[in-house]
Amino acid sequence: MTKKINRRVMLQTTSGFVAASAVTLSAPAIHADGHAVVRYLGTAVNMGDEIEKRLFEDTGIKVKYISKTTDEVTKSILTQPNSFDIVDSEYFSMPKLVPSGNILGMDTTKIKEWDNVTSVFTKGMTPGGKKIGLQGTAPSKVMYLKDNTSKEFSSEPSRWATLIPTVYNADTLGIRPDLINRPINNWSELLNPEFKGKASILNIPSIGIMDAAMVVESMGEYTYPDKGNMTKDEIDLTMKIFTEAKKSGQFRAFWSDFNESVNLMASGETVIQSMWSPAITAVRSQGIPCIYQPLKEGYRAWAAGFGLPATTKGKQADVCYEFINWYLSGWVGAYLNRQGYYSAILPTAQAYMEPYEWDYWMLGKKATKDILSPTGQKLASVGEVRDGGSYEDRMGGVACWNATMDENKYMVRKWNEMIAS
Repeated sequence: MTKKINRRVMLQTTSGFVAASAVTLSAPAIHADGHAVVRYLGTAVNMGDEIEKRLFEDTGIKVKYISKTTDEVTKSILTQPNSFDIVDSEYFSMPKLVPSGNILGMDTTKIKEWDNVTSVFTKGMTPGGKKIGLQGTAPSKVMYLKDNTSKEFSSEPSRWATLIPTVYNADTLGIRPDLINRPINNWSELLNPEFKGKASILNIPSIGIMDAAMVVESMGEYTYPDKGNMTKDEIDLTMKIFTEAKKSGQFRAFWSDFNESVNLMASGETVIQSMWSPAITAVRSQGIPCIYQPLKEGYRAWAAGFGLPATTKGKQADVCYEFINWYLSGWVGAYLNRQGYYSAILPTAQAYMEPYEWDYWMLGKKATKDILSPTGQKLASVGEVRDGGSYEDRMGGVACWNATMDENKYMVRKWNEMIAS
């Protein structure tokens, strides 16, 4: 397991998943015991013991995990495309990966549920017709390729997708309502001196800079043409504001580990901070009040999907497509939805959820029964409503997406200077 987990770790912690550390450069599609094997490269956060067990029961497919950080996943695709069969990656990595020619255009005709992929991915709008903010690397911008070996994106829908979408969410700030005792409505509250020494932001530059930009805009200091693709001057302005806040003692910590974010909030060392939905779940499971606070300026979103390296062909590619089709068939989607994520194929996920669960997680209705996590932990009591409300409200409130900037190297350097200041 990687020492630093920089995306969506709740599935890993609740399922007791331990990733395999060995990586081989070649492996047969069929293992010695007769079962198909898929070498799965990713951060290992959208899989887990329960999912792996169900996969084997339903398909006979085994998974060999190659667990790395997000940046290391990208590096492996660029330098070792023959070391894995399938990759679990985020859409904001596509501008780096597609020009390399190391990922294969995904054949959407082989995806049984392709016509049911939510329009959040394919059209940049919710199923109800709400347009979603396209700042950053919105999936709809990098969804299609011109052909199966293309190194260029297609501006029009095509047969070939960069990734087959799986999971996504709308992120915001987490707060301790019992320790704040007043409404929190804006991203600017992260730098409110009232919370000096009690605030935290995540120390993953490509994501942290987006949260920082949301704060800067909320403060009225600057309006970015595109928060996901800042100029050097815009990066300097953003980091100047956050460097001053850091030097004044605003931040208790800069977390990069999921468990650290949970512990900071659960202990009360922080009362407002960047958080991920499953971290809120982890705090609540301890019986501690914690809210994923909807904010006036909207959410920062992320999205992930499955891709194949250009080296995956023949029978191994067939096994990978079988794996992907199983993943989208509903059971996993329901599992992810109960984590607070969203499934890319909503109808199949709904079929595996109880009506009261769907009403709570997706429609924003009051819980008519206690809401449980996939592992049976109580997350909400009868009468409670999901933070942020319905799927339409949350995804319709997205202001920007995680992104890879043209000035990414400069941004990372300036971010690290801020952390070290």
